[in-house]
Amino acid sequence: MIRSAPKFLDEPPPGQGLTPYDREHMTLYLRLLDAARDGADWREAVQVLFGLDPDLDPRRSRHIHDTHLARARWMTERGYREIVHESQRH
Repeated sequence: MIRSAPKFLDEPPPGQGLTPYDREHMTLYLRLLDAARDGADWREAVQVLFGLDPDLDPRRSRHIHDTHLARARWMTERGYREIVHESQRH
């Protein structure tokens, strides 16, 4: 059974800065990174994390998975710096 997922876009908003969308989907990004690290099949990840059936629309499902995973990886390389800077200012 496919669980309902929080609302999401087909791809995260682009940009070199942290967006409100990134902040709202931080948990999703972490779960995507965990799934990738654990070697989970993208089809399983998209079912569990996005509530999508990849058999019904494989191209869109794969796009959603891949663009969000890419953004999650960006967060680990660059995006987290903004969070660190914000925490140091408070």
